[in-house]
Amino acid sequence: MKTMLCVVVALSAWSGVARADDAAAKKFERVAHDYFERYLATHPEDATQLGDHRFDRRATDLSARGVAADRRLYRRTLALLDAIPESSLPPDHAVDRAILEVDLRSRLFDLETLETWRWQVTNYSPTQGVYLLLARDFAPLKRRLAAVNRRLLAIPAIVAAAKQNLRDPPRVYTETAIAQNRGAIAFVRDDLDGYLEAEPSMAPVLAPARGRAIAALTDYGEWLRTDLLPRSNGDFRLGREHFDRRLKYVLDSDLGASEILARAEAELVSVQHALEDAALPLHRQYFPDRPTDGLDRRKLVRDVLDRIAETHPDNDTVVAEARIDLDAATRFVREHRIVTVPDTPVRVIVMPEFQRGAAVAFCDWVGPLEKNGATFYAISPTPADWSPARVASQFREDNSAMLKEITVHEAMPGHYLQGAAANAARFPTLVRALDNSGTFVEGWAVHAEELMADAGFGGPEVRIQQLKIRLRVAINAILDQKIHAAGMSEADAMSLMMDVGYQEEGEAAGKWRRAQMSAGQLSTYFVGVQEVTALAHDLQAKTGGDLLSVNDAMLSHGSIATKYIRRLAGLP
Repeated sequence: MKTMLCVVVALSAWSGVARADDAAAKKFERVAHDYFERYLATHPEDATQLGDHRFDRRATDLSARGVAADRRLYRRTLALLDAIPESSLPPDHAVDRAILEVDLRSRLFDLETLETWRWQVTNYSPTQGVYLLLARDFAPLKRRLAAVNRRLLAIPAIVAAAKQNLRDPPRVYTETAIAQNRGAIAFVRDDLDGYLEAEPSMAPVLAPARGRAIAALTDYGEWLRTDLLPRSNGDFRLGREHFDRRLKYVLDSDLGASEILARAEAELVSVQHALEDAALPLHRQYFPDRPTDGLDRRKLVRDVLDRIAETHPDNDTVVAEARIDLDAATRFVREHRIVTVPDTPVRVIVMPEFQRGAAVAFCDWVGPLEKNGATFYAISPTPADWSPARVASQFREDNSAMLKEITVHEAMPGHYLQGAAANAARFPTLVRALDNSGTFVEGWAVHAEELMADAGFGGPEVRIQQLKIRLRVAINAILDQKIHAAGMSEADAMSLMMDVGYQEEGEAAGKWRRAQMSAGQLSTYFVGVQEVTALAHDLQAKTGGDLLSVNDAMLSHGSIATKYIRRLAGLP
């Protein structure tokens, strides 16, 4: 514990900087406070997610009028920040100011240049705000259901805004929204019954709002299918200029697009060789009668992966298996002193149907302002309309060894642990609570996979899967850039994932869909793990701390880009 304290003190040092202007710090705190007060009041679902429940009975205005109000708020706040130079602020204030400025410019880029509100159909998710009120027991159920009633009443307005705003979106967004809307109808029509059984006095109160919401969602689904889908001819590719700007905002990194691509392509080659070397002893173990001399090394890897894939969960067992893996990973992290394990709860849940369509699993952190609540590690069963062959393919990809990797990434010691550490930290403003760095978040999770594999978690099978994930991480960055800025075809993308990355067809097909809808995000894993690994190395060299103290210290600054941690630590 003493070592930990020394490292944190070292990270907090800011040598050679003159005493900052207290008045400037107070001025910035006021600007940040006023911005978040206005933002959360006008984006109440985000407030609920964060754990601020003052606005639970409101819904965001997604109409063109609401978009215009957002634009004014972002521009007004940027103008106020311009009057407060970073050099006038204490270190943590200066970091918060830099993060807030990047976030505001990113939001304006999406609103004004990309005009995402006109084509990102999945932004109009009518039931997400309702789900947030029920997922966690932050208040008595009756009070939460009263707020649910108000948000159900707002669903027709959300549908109206979607119809008003959406113009010729890319087809993939509309198709995904159609599937998610089916889940939204089922949620309002069926899933709410379980909560109302626990609070039956609210059933007649919610009945009119439920009826209107179901009618609006049914009408919306029909409109999506018969009106919007036939004219969903927009190009999902951003193009080089827009992609480079989006990438800059998403990553908040000093690395440019060309350097990222070059690094990813080099990493792909080096990890291929490492995977081949790691597969050799397993091949000899699995197939003792097959000589390996002269055997094609890619065939050798495929043989090993195919054998590992024979042991896998299914739709009925995947959640229970993930719970077992989470318990095992938690014990392993404690025993090997990799990082301090928080005592905040984490639950493995079935991913709600209306949230499916982008990833097989995700981590839903408890909000930093939430006094009580659990983090959710959500696992998605395969979609109901998949063929048996596609389902089998997906679970060969997400086999039992890979599920351990997913659990490490999403929960322990990945996203759940990192999010809990960020929530426990205290900073001068809410900037770090609201503006998380996806690059650091994903970079830490991939780094955590490597830490666990290095320490022996899951044995050689998990090490093989971890190397396969590192192939996927490099491929993600290549896909991200080549799809959106170089016109990569679906056939070429699928070949890269399946032939070079050893991915099953189901995984590759899902990633193709996701890549179309997430320009910039797929690069966060590769850039993030490169930067987090380098930061951990440099912090250890500077402080002399052990693995646990260095990791604890790195996580103590919240979910911020590594360049800001370097600044606070006095590292180049």
